[in-house]
Amino acid sequence: PNFSSEENFNPCIRTHGCGATTEMMAEHFGGFRRCSTMSTACSSAANAILEGARLIRLGLADIAVVGGSESLSRFHLNGFNSLMILDREPCRPFDSTRAGLNLGEGAAFVVLESESSASRRGARPVGYISGCANACDAFHQTASSADGEGAFLAMTGALRDAGLTPSDIDYVNAHGTGTPNNDLSESAALARVFGERMPYVSSTKSYTGHTTSASGSIETVISLLAINAGLVPGGLRCASPDPGCVLQLSSNVNTRVDHVMCNSFGFGGNDSSLIISSVDAVAATESKQDCIVSEKPVYIRSTAAISCQKPLSDEFLTDPIIPEGDLVRSIDPEWKPFFTPMEGRRLGKILKRALATSLTALREAGLTSPDGIITGTGMGCIDNSEVFLKGLCEQGESCSMPTYFMQSTHNTIGSTIGIKTKCQGYNTTISHQFISFELSMQDALEQFMCGFCGNILVGAFDEITDTFANALKGGSALQGLDVPLGEAAASFVVTDSSEDSLCRIGGVWTCYSPTQSDIDSAIISMLDKCGLSTVDYVLYGSDNVDLSCLGNVRKENFKKIFCESMSSSSLAFHKAALMIAKGECRSMVIVNDT
Repeated sequence: PNFSSEENFNPCIRTHGCGATTEMMAEHFGGFRRCSTMSTACSSAANAILEGARLIRLGLADIAVVGGSESLSRFHLNGFNSLMILDREPCRPFDSTRAGLNLGEGAAFVVLESESSASRRGARPVGYISGCANACDAFHQTASSADGEGAFLAMTGALRDAGLTPSDIDYVNAHGTGTPNNDLSESAALARVFGERMPYVSSTKSYTGHTTSASGSIETVISLLAINAGLVPGGLRCASPDPGCVLQLSSNVNTRVDHVMCNSFGFGGNDSSLIISSVDAVAATESKQDCIVSEKPVYIRSTAAISCQKPLSDEFLTDPIIPEGDLVRSIDPEWKPFFTPMEGRRLGKILKRALATSLTALREAGLTSPDGIITGTGMGCIDNSEVFLKGLCEQGESCSMPTYFMQSTHNTIGSTIGIKTKCQGYNTTISHQFISFELSMQDALEQFMCGFCGNILVGAFDEITDTFANALKGGSALQGLDVPLGEAAASFVVTDSSEDSLCRIGGVWTCYSPTQSDIDSAIISMLDKCGLSTVDYVLYGSDNVDLSCLGNVRKENFKKIFCESMSSSSLAFHKAALMIAKGECRSMVIVNDT
């Protein structure tokens, strides 16, 4: 298509990024201060609920609107078809004759509110998110491990977070997709958690189909309905239960339901479990203590980056390459130290860059595996997504390649790092356009506020294709851009230990649609928190941004050497850490105007 003018600019491009839809909702309702978009395939909505619950526990929000949505498309349908996991008949979770899943679509959102806020409003809750946890199976991009280790870690983590034992759970709303692999793996994990005392288990995907990204929130609503109706929903079409699976409840049961475990498992082994509890059950016990907010400092232990500058090097600090043109590709290193040629055959360039920067950062930190992984990406693996779509259009629906579809999901990047490093800890992906990196770093800081100890690998990764570059240039948002479009890959090991660290992170602030006063107040507040009146250096992303509140300090537009990309601010963070570590400045503020 011709994207050369705003008149011909396809409106679909404006909403292609996941965060665009989130911001449309925020704009419609108004009043939201923070917007974030989780993109972890089939566990996306569950992770959004997990994030909202954490913000409220930390006192960073009083009310959070959380959930997910999904719509069907030929891309979506043929992607799952290429994996050969679709059933042409109605799906039969946990049945011995099951042959795969049915795709569904829909949306569900819930309003989470702190107890103090609800009390002030006189609002009575319909239930509580009493526990939640996320873990990574670190086994395969689309298959689950035989023992369901990731699912086991998520379920036991959620129980621990809720202060409950397995015997407290009345009902499990299983992930239960109906694929041979998932149902066996989830059953193995459930058996490890509950043993002989198995609660009622059913998969409501037999009613809705697998609504993929929305499934976690849709099934959370079903769990709330079960609690408030005193009814456990049975599953459909499990006429001959698989002896290797848990026994699916085949009909509705009228019974008291106080605690429901709701499972959502996504590609790459991204496993999340929520525990939803009744009002009466929570009222009958001591109130769950909020997270103990820790004020201990957080540090960057190491960092590595690939951009249009010399890769995995700090030479750009003294001898930068000045990028020219409309589109500047990253300069890639030799891949041999990071993966085998056989592994490399299946990896798109963004995945290669993610592995190279992550493994380099881990090596410089003296680690082989982190304790958690958080990745930010505005667009994900768009190169392989385009290849899959082009093949679908030109070669027909019967020739779709599964590798390209697997790499179309945004959390492919984080799960690839998890599988390579065998990290089974917290693993999430934030895909919110130009502030994906900032939100990822905020997520890491919140983990430490909640008492997390150890090392978190935080990264930001974006690539560009000719087709997408043309599409972006056709939109008004990038018309008149005075720096080239580019690519970015940056990884950081973030830790709660100052030993051998490069620098301390004073804080990260984001805001949806801020005023200049909001920005000034945030900068001044952050300086005050760090015991500073001003800084030595400022890295900023636009010549139009007003930074007069900082006074007369040295300033540099980081996009002049790193180009424009949805992850370019991560490269500014990378540069800041190196400058402070080398003693070139003591303190720095980074402003990403988008």
